Amino acid sequence: MKQHRCVIGVLLALWISNAGLRASQEAKPPPPNIVFILADDLGFNQIGAYGDTPIQTPNLDQLAARGIRFTQAYSGNTVCSPSRVSLFTGRDSRLMDNNSNTVQLRDIDVTMAHVLKYAGYDTALFGKYSIGSQMGVTDPLAMGFDTWYGMYSILEGHRQYPHILWRDGQKVRIEANEANKKGAYAQELFTNEAIEYIKQERDQPFFVFLAFSSPHAELAAPNEFVAPYVDQFPDTAYSGMSTGTPADKYAWYYPEPVARPRATLAGMVTALDSYVGRIVRVLEEKGIADNTLLLFTSDNGPHDEGGGDPQFFRASAPYRGIKRDLFDGGIHVPMIAYWPHKIRTGRVDNTPWSFADVLPTFAELADVPLESVPRVKHNGISIVPLLSDMPGALPERTLYWEFGKQAGDPNSGIIGEVFQAARRGKWKAVRYGIEAPVTLYDLEADPGETTDLSASEPEIHREFVELLDEYKG
Repeated sequence: MKQHRCVIGVLLALWISNAGLRASQEAKPPPPNIVFILADDLGFNQIGAYGDTPIQTPNLDQLAARGIRFTQAYSGNTVCSPSRVSLFTGRDSRLMDNNSNTVQLRDIDVTMAHVLKYAGYDTALFGKYSIGSQMGVTDPLAMGFDTWYGMYSILEGHRQYPHILWRDGQKVRIEANEANKKGAYAQELFTNEAIEYIKQERDQPFFVFLAFSSPHAELAAPNEFVAPYVDQFPDTAYSGMSTGTPADKYAWYYPEPVARPRATLAGMVTALDSYVGRIVRVLEEKGIADNTLLLFTSDNGPHDEGGGDPQFFRASAPYRGIKRDLFDGGIHVPMIAYWPHKIRTGRVDNTPWSFADVLPTFAELADVPLESVPRVKHNGISIVPLLSDMPGALPERTLYWEFGKQAGDPNSGIIGEVFQAARRGKWKAVRYGIEAPVTLYDLEADPGETTDLSASEPEIHREFVELLDEYKG
């Protein structure tokens, strides 16, 4: 009898142990698939969910209504390369040389794709890369991606109907665009590749980085997206180089004339919205949307190149400035998070955060301790506490940006200087040139950064001056 009770005790202990293990396993869901979609030069007010744009973006608006619409998210910088380096590495301008707008990844850098590989993710990049300096050394295959398809260099990223693209480091002819034909739109090609990748059967989670090269100039899109806008706006043709003399300061770079630049830009944004809708539908059809985190954002503020007219569309509203500015119009971006498993009720989140926070966020989602990853160097923080219906608070900290060469207002007279901006809480400081005065703004009361409070808030101003002096260069 005593032996019988002993056996029963052992079995009961095993059952309790196994039940506890099962409960632990059930309590810890598998890591999510991650789809990060990055637009190129899309302004804060060029998505319907963010303001009063006449541009139609129904798919993005629906994602914002069903997910989280972040209102205080920031890019890594005010042009694409340093912004993407920040995104890839989890570093803000304090840990980068931002005295050029062609900041590159280095072969020793650890990226968000590297980090996800530690958790067994399949990783893929589709679209514009433009932050590597040497094919085979800092191309996507060396930066943590298992496969990639798209544009390698910055210049390639400025053509919407390219003659070549790259697949895993090998050139791919786009014959549909040769001999002045426009048969294959780059953004649609990227979307098609991403969809085919998502459809594949796999046992491990995946990370898809879909980096559109639109609505960056050149201005071009399939007619099905442009035609609905042709009669909506007054429009002035962009002549490019067709007259034999530059039509504007960017004509040498964007030589193709555009008959209706405003309608075309609007069509480019609506095309992106359509492609995002296709991505969401394939996730739903495959039955994996519930535990897939989809993030949509832009690499910086809107451009005025090649016929672009951000003033007409109020593309940065309510913020001041555009691309190449460190006022909020150049760095304050739309950011939408969609993750049905964690976000069951659409909400708006006003927490300030930036691209440097993406890598540590992905690390936490994938359960990768960053201290275990060799050579990782970051100063972002995880925003996982925000990605739910019951968000937690992030610690207050200072966000920082630094930029030089072509930066800021072309009429400022200090092109080539190093420009700086920093935000802490509601306060933001901006300095256009190392020897220039530091201006101070209350973003809650004055999101357009119109009133300098440096004289009326001397103590806060002094703190920011000391901070910018410490960080500069």
